[in-house]
Amino acid sequence: MNLFRNVLFWIVLALVGALLAQLLVQDPGYVLVRYGGNDYTTNVPKAIALLLVALAVLWLVWKLANLPFAAMRRHRRRQARARLIDGFESLHQGQWTRSEKLLAQAADEPDALAVARVGAARAAQARGDDAAARAHLAAIGLDHAGTRAIAEAELALAHDRPADALALLDAPSATPLPPRGLVLRGEALAALGRSGEAYGLLGALRQQQALSNERLATLEAQWGAASLREAADANVLADRWEALPKPLRHDPAAVSAYAERAAAMRWDEAATRSVEQALDARWDESLVALYGRLPVGRLDERRTNAERWLPSHPGSPALLSTLARIARAQGQWPQAEAYLHRALAQGAHSEAWEELGAGFAEAGEEKLARLCYANALRSARGEAALELPGRDMRQTIFDQAVVEERDEHGVPRLRQ
Repeated sequence: MNLFRNVLFWIVLALVGALLAQLLVQDPGYVLVRYGGNDYTTNVPKAIALLLVALAVLWLVWKLANLPFAAMRRHRRRQARARLIDGFESLHQGQWTRSEKLLAQAADEPDALAVARVGAARAAQARGDDAAARAHLAAIGLDHAGTRAIAEAELALAHDRPADALALLDAPSATPLPPRGLVLRGEALAALGRSGEAYGLLGALRQQQALSNERLATLEAQWGAASLREAADANVLADRWEALPKPLRHDPAAVSAYAERAAAMRWDEAATRSVEQALDARWDESLVALYGRLPVGRLDERRTNAERWLPSHPGSPALLSTLARIARAQGQWPQAEAYLHRALAQGAHSEAWEELGAGFAEAGEEKLARLCYANALRSARGEAALELPGRDMRQTIFDQAVVEERDEHGVPRLRQ
């Protein structure tokens, strides 16, 4: 397209020139110049030629006069370029002071001002001089407002000032935000407890390829779960849950956030149903432990589901502890105690000991309860648990749950 326009321009110019030449041949005209009492006469073609020669001479004189200044400007640009390269290389190598000095000098060149000042600010921040970093960023001015806003927002987030970072990024002079600015805005929103708004930025981040797919997936899970925890009412919670992609509705963090928030709003069925569906899709110890801790009713339904999972996961400490919690809530302490001993034999830690202590306390066995609580503390510190009195009886309970045959690794298999 450019070639066509150029050819068309020269064709038109040639036609105009030919037309003028034809007119001048028919009537060359008459030019009279009177200066200093003298008259100078010529025709139009010669006058135009003399004018062009005069302009060419003036242009040549101007170029010759500017040669020293042009040479000085080229020298300064070469120096600035060399300082810019050396400064960023020093920044990469961790030579903070040298890098800051070189980049500050390179900023004297207007074309390198913004990028050099940003690099100098990062070098100053790396050596712990935040005042110098802010001074470098302030020197950028308003000609590069977007670049300055991103750098200042990074500095604000590094010092746990998300509100300041968001104000900088939302300033009219900084919009529209480039990809890096959108990422920082999402981080600031999430830090301010506005993860729902941060989650809404993921589409733009994907479109602009601001982050890798793995990082975007991580942020989607983090911001999605956080937005569920921050839901102010039931309608917002339901809308945000339905807006999550299906794989994320089986993610343990998102399911936990939704179930806990739904339970707090007395949505008992929604809370337990989300955990049940997630566990049926993919087993997770943290979710099955949450299933027993949820402050909801539906004890019979929850116990039925937990017993349904037990044949497939007989050695799950979290599932055994969950069955114990539900059994104790139903007033069936002997069964709860048996489940807890099996859970401890499978590697359960402080939570199982706490549950066992609570059960003994309700049963009036204060000595055993204190010992279980002490074992919960010891387990949390990574210390060995103290043996309970009546160990023979409890070992019998565990032994009754063990099938005589072992798997290919020599590990006992457990009955329900």
